Amino acid sequence: MGVLIGFAIIGAVISVGYLIGRFALLGPAAEHVLSRLSFFVLFPALLFTVLAEADVRHLFSALLPISAVAAVVDFTVFLLIALLLWRRSLPEATVGALSSGYVNANNIGLPVSAYVLGDASSSVPVLLLQLIVVAPIALTVLDVSTSGKLSVGRALMQPVRNPLIIGSLLGLIVALTHVQLPAPVLAPFQLIGAAAVPVILLNFGMSLHGQRALAPGTHRKDVLLASSLKLAVMPVVAWLLGALVWQLRGHQLFVVVVLAALPTAQNVFNYAQRYGRGVTIARDTVLITTALSIVALVIIAALLAPT
Repeated sequence: MGVLIGFAIIGAVISVGYLIGRFALLGPAAEHVLSRLSFFVLFPALLFTVLAEADVRHLFSALLPISAVAAVVDFTVFLLIALLLWRRSLPEATVGALSSGYVNANNIGLPVSAYVLGDASSSVPVLLLQLIVVAPIALTVLDVSTSGKLSVGRALMQPVRNPLIIGSLLGLIVALTHVQLPAPVLAPFQLIGAAAVPVILLNFGMSLHGQRALAPGTHRKDVLLASSLKLAVMPVVAWLLGALVWQLRGHQLFVVVVLAALPTAQNVFNYAQRYGRGVTIARDTVLITTALSIVALVIIAALLAPT
């Protein structure tokens, strides 16, 4: 029951955001402003406070390798089909591969972690893995395949210039060194970070208004393949690895599978826009997986959630 209540809370806030977008209550620039506010201010503060008070052992648990392997399986399957069978270009195949396995560990993952899994730091290891390892590799491939030149500086500096990574690394340093920050120092970050989850959910609901997936002339096969890998294959791979290889049970196994079933991250759409390749694939996969992930997560909760 607690899991369903958590999903209901998230769905209610997203619905409010949809109504805000439907009636244009905040004006045409609202989504852009809220997105930048969340990315540069709210989420870094939240990640800093979550990590500063987190159990370091949890951050480097079996969740990390399981998430990495499940993502690589999805990336590999999509790339093989897209490049060898459908003869897609490397940039489009790269965006499609990201769409199939790059999970929304912040916008949806943090709320799900807080309200469903009972620990706001649950999705942080996955978030760090994607921002520090997956994103730089993918951006390097997109750089080379779209410009013909390798931008080593951009590839190396991309993680360092990301405010989410900066906030995360600072929080991680505090956790690793066991520094006890005075309450007055931590309080502003906690207050600002507390706004991250509701603002992101509202903004996400606003973004759903007016969207139409699988329109004529789009790469429907790519979108359907990426969506299927994301919502079905990735959670199953995570479950197999967790249950059979790492021998996880109960709440630990539930956490691993839930995080693998999260929808495609909106960052993938941002990367596609940045390079002007695979934009429709990323947009439609984000929309479809987000809409259907609630169904997948409820099914997973019914099967695996500890009673």
